This record gives sequence, C-alpha cells and structure tokens, in this order.
Amino acid sequence: MQLTARLQQKFYEWALRGPAPEPSPVILNQRRVYVLPTRAGIGYAISLAVMLVGSMNYSLSLGYVLTFLLGGLGVSAILNTFRNLAFLRIAPGHSTPVFAGEAAHFGLVLHNARKAERPALRMRAGDKNEGELIDLDLPATDRIEALLPVKTTQRGWMPLPRVMIETRYPLGLIRAWAYVQPGQFCLVYPRPALDAPPLPVGSSDQHDSQSKQRQERGNDDFAGLRDHQASDSPRHVAWKAVARQHNDELLTKLFSGENAQSLWLDWDQLPPGLDVESRLSIMARWVCDANGAGLTWGLRLPGNTLAPGSGEAHRHTCLQALALYG
Repeated sequence: MQLTARLQQKFYEWALRGPAPEPSPVILNQRRVYVLPTRAGIGYAISLAVMLVGSMNYSLSLGYVLTFLLGGLGVSAILNTFRNLAFLRIAPGHSTPVFAGEAAHFGLVLHNARKAERPALRMRAGDKNEGELIDLDLPATDRIEALLPVKTTQRGWMPLPRVMIETRYPLGLIRAWAYVQPGQFCLVYPRPALDAPPLPVGSSDQHDSQSKQRQERGNDDFAGLRDHQASDSPRHVAWKAVARQHNDELLTKLFSGENAQSLWLDWDQLPPGLDVESRLSIMARWVCDANGAGLTWGLRLPGNTLAPGSGEAHRHTCLQALALYG
C-alpha cells in the first residue's frame, strides 16, 4: 500500500509538473493538458476503419470521400478539444469556514484570455469520494469563480485537494484533462455537539439571583430560544412556543440584558472524562448558542483566553480558536 501511494504521488507530481502545492497562478500549457479518446471516440474510430475497409473492398469512391471527411472531422475535434483547455489560467479564490461534516467550498478563479469562449468545462476537487463534478462555461476574455465542494471530516486548516479539470467539447469524442493544485486552505470548525450540556451560567446562587432579576424586569431581556436540555429548569421552558409547534419538542428561553454579566465558556466547566474532540464539540455548540441568543461571552482554553465579546466577528474568533486548538 505504501509503495502504491508513493507511486501515485510521484505520478501526480509529474502530472502537475512539480510538487504540490503549486505557485499561483497556474497556466495550463501544452505539456499539462492530456488528450485521449472517449468510448464514443473509440467507437467512432472503429467505424471509420470499417468504412475504409468496405470502401477498399468494393472500390466505393463515395465511401472514400465519406471516410476521409469523417476522419478529418475527428482530427478537428482533437484540436478543438485540446484548445478548449490549453492556456487556461487558474488562481485561488475565496473559501468560507464551515463546520466539520459539512462541505467546504473552495473558490478557484478561471481566467480566459482568449477571444473565444470555453464551453462545457468540468471540474472536481479530490477523488470521486471527496468532491463532485461541476459544469461551467467560461465566456471570452472574462473570468469566473468556480466553487468546488469537498467533504470535511476533521477540524483545522483543510488544504485544497488535487483538482481535475476536463472538457469533451465539441463532439464528445475526445477527453482533454489536466491536474492543478494551488496553495489554498479552508478553515473547518469543530462539529457542534448535538447533546451538549446547557450554557454554563455560573454558580447556583448566582443563577438564582439572576433569575429573580429577570422576573422583576419581565421580558425586557428575552434573547431567544434554543432546544431544551435535560438539565434546564422547567420554569425556563417556553410553553407558549411549544404549544404553537406541531411536535412535542421543548424549547428553552435564553435571556440577555444590560445588567447581565458576561458568560464564560470555560474548558474546566466541562464534565470530566471527556476527550479533547468531545470538549471542543461541546464548546462549539456553546459558542453558537451564545451568539444566537445575542449574549456577551468569553472563551477559556488551556493556554488561551479570549476576552468577552459578541457578534459574528467574535463568534468566528472563538470558533477559530477551537478549530486550531492543539
């Protein structure tokens, strides 16, 4: 297996004309574009051979004309298929952070310097199990950004896998393809836990005092709803919202306000015995819940503390710290 993987890596380095990742932008010169007939192309060539043999046996002049006419059409298809991909310029685009288990979308900018369009292009990042083929048409003297979906399984910086780009334009008889791998990364957050404990609200005395303050202030500091956890207090259940639903799932009220204290999401508040990934998954859920409720929260990790804040920028900072932990 190691020998096979090593040979495969050497082949891809040869196909890329150098080790990956490649410096950007990548230009598909003649040496990087490979051309082979498709199944339809092989059948087309066999048909031409049969027609040629029949024309020779029966001395059919029109048979010769038709055979060589179709043969010239095939040669023209080879050249046009190659030209549809040759000298295409590819550069890294944008990628948006995602949670583990979701599809990461890597943006690649395709620039066509020709005065002719490049139709019927297809691209895929990784192998068949990692990404899916996308179809696109590239206008003349224009550029577009193609978003390539790739499955994610682990948190952290995910590099863009090897990208295959191909075309079978115009007749589908010939397949031209090339490999590229620009240096591009997408940040993958930890997968939020589905059965995470409720947001930590401090000690029980502090929680009771804050609950009394909320009752005195009424609903002024109501911030939103989240899925009910088994450890939530029954008095925080949004019974009216549950009654309006068509299912029996409970919802818990979340509160915030000017007098509310900052919430700390602390590594040490998690139940003992959990592994690192489970802890990060729970804390990712806490960050999402706190942000959805409009709360102000801080994050404490071993060796890293993020001051309390709120909003999407603070959410991204906290999730990035969780994604890159360790």
